[in-house]
Amino acid sequence: MADQAPAAPEAAAEAAPAKSRKKLFIIIGAVVLLAVAGGAGWFMMKPSHADKQAAEAAKHVEPIYVALDPPFVVNFESGGLVRFLQVTVQVMTEDAATAELLKKHDPVIRNGLLMLFSGQTYTTISTKAGKEQLRKSALAEVRRLVVSQRGKADAVKDLYFTSFVMQ
Repeated sequence: MADQAPAAPEAAAEAAPAKSRKKLFIIIGAVVLLAVAGGAGWFMMKPSHADKQAAEAAKHVEPIYVALDPPFVVNFESGGLVRFLQVTVQVMTEDAATAELLKKHDPVIRNGLLMLFSGQTYTTISTKAGKEQLRKSALAEVRRLVVSQRGKADAVKDLYFTSFVMQ
C-alpha cells in the first residue's frame, strides 16, 4: 500500500499536463482556424483589379471641348491707334447637355464675349496677368450666359484661349 499511495499523486500530476496540453492544442487550433477564416474573408471581400478600374473609370469623366468658331475679332483704341484682337476660344464641360446648350446658344455667348473683349485696353491685355484676368472674366461671362439659358453654371468647367493675337 505504501507503493500505491505515492503513485496516485504522480498519476494525477501526469493527467494534469495531458489535459492542459490537449486544451492548449484546441486553443491554438481555434486561433489558427480563425486566422485562416479571417484571411480568406479578407481575400474574398478585397476589390479585384477589374473592380478598381471600373470604379476609377466611373469617377473620371472625359472632358468635352466646345469651340466657339470662328475666332473673335474686335478692335479697340490705344493711344490714338486702332488695335485689333483676335481670340480663339474653347469651353470645357463634362456634361453633354451643357455642350449642346453651348452650341445651341452660340449667338448669345458670342455676343457676350464680343462685348467683353471689345471693352479691353491694350495695356491691360498685353501682359500675362491681363490675359489671365480676361480669361477668367470670359469664363464668368459664359457661366452667366449658360445660367440665363437655364443651364448650370458649374457645368462649365473652364475656358481656354487657343489663339490670342494682338496687332
